[in-house]
Amino acid sequence: MARQPAKMLWYDRPRYVFLEFCVEDSTDVKVDIEDQRVVFSCKNADGVEMYNEINLYARVNSKDSQQKRSDRSITCFIRKWKEKVAWPRLTKENIKPVWLFVDFDNWRDWEGDEEVEMAMAEQYAEVRLTLLHLSLGLSSEIAASQGPKR
Repeated sequence: MARQPAKMLWYDRPRYVFLEFCVEDSTDVKVDIEDQRVVFSCKNADGVEMYNEINLYARVNSKDSQQKRSDRSITCFIRKWKEKVAWPRLTKENIKPVWLFVDFDNWRDWEGDEEVEMAMAEQYAEVRLTLLHLSLGLSSEIAASQGPKR
C-alpha cells in the first residue's frame, strides 16, 4: 500500500513553532525532530501509512522539543534555536507543499508585541511612582503630576 502525506497545520510563536499532523485514530506514530528537519509517520484508522518530511526554515533545538498525540491529531512543540525571530514560512525551500496549511485559528502576529509590553511597563512604572508618592504622604494630584516624562 502506498503512503501519503498527512494534512499539516502550523503556526509561529516567539519561542516555539507548532505543527499539527491531522490524522484521526493514529497508530504506530513516529516523530523524529532533528535540528533542521522533522520526519513524521503513522498509520491512520484505515491502515494507510502517512508520511511527511519537512526541511525547516531555521535551526531548532531538537532536545527541547516534544510531541503530544490525541485521538484527532499529533501536535509537535518545536523549540526555536533563535527565539523571538519570526518565521515567514515553515519550510527551508520557498515552496508550499499541498498538504501544508497555516493554522489561522492559532496564528497571531506577535512581532508587534514588544511595543505593547513597553507600554505596559511604562504604565506599571507610573503606578509604582504614584504609590511611592502616596506612601510618602504626597497628594495624589502631586504624585500624578510627578509621573515619568515622555
